[in-house]
Amino acid sequence: MRTNRRTAAALVTLTAALSLTTLAGTATAAAPAKAAAPVACSAATTKVTVKQVDRPINHLLLTAKNTGTKTCYAYNAPYLRFDEAQSATQVVQDSRPQAVVTLKPGQSAYAGIGTSSPEGEDGYDAKKLGVLFSNRAANGSVGSTTHPKLPGGSVYVDSSAFVTYWQSTAADALHW
Repeated sequence: MRTNRRTAAALVTLTAALSLTTLAGTATAAAPAKAAAPVACSAATTKVTVKQVDRPINHLLLTAKNTGTKTCYAYNAPYLRFDEAQSATQVVQDSRPQAVVTLKPGQSAYAGIGTSSPEGEDGYDAKKLGVLFSNRAANGSVGSTTHPKLPGGSVYVDSSAFVTYWQSTAADALHW
C-alpha cells in the first residue's frame, strides 16, 4: 500500500511539474514582441518627393513617406537647398506643430515650400533640390542629403523662398 501511495504522490508531483513547465512555456510564447524603438526620419528610411500644387500659387508640396520598418520622427523642418545656394531655405517659425510628426511605416509627413513672391529678389530657375532631415535638437541634420526631382525639371525661386515645419497633413503644410 505504501508503494502505491508513494507512486501516486510521485505521479501527482511529476504531473504538476510538467503542467507548470508547459504553462511557463505558453506564457513565454504568448508574450507580445517588444516594438522597435522609433528613430529619426532620414533619407535612408523615407522616400522624399516634391510636387507642384495649384493652390496656393508659387508653392510646392514636399512629402516624406516612411519606407522603413520602424516608426520614425520627422523632427522640426527639413533643411532645403536649391542648386548651390549659400544657405538653407528659411523656415516659417509660425508653422511649428504642437507635437513632433510621428510616422509609422507607410505614413507620410508634409512640408510646404513657398518658391517666390512679388517681394522676392534675385530670382532664378533652380534645377536641383537637396533635402536633409533635422535632428531632434534642430542644430544639425540626420543622414545624407536626398535629391527629389523638381516638377518640370526646374522651379523659379527667389530670396523670399521658405519651407514649413513637417506637418501631419498636406493641407496643414500648404496653409502657409
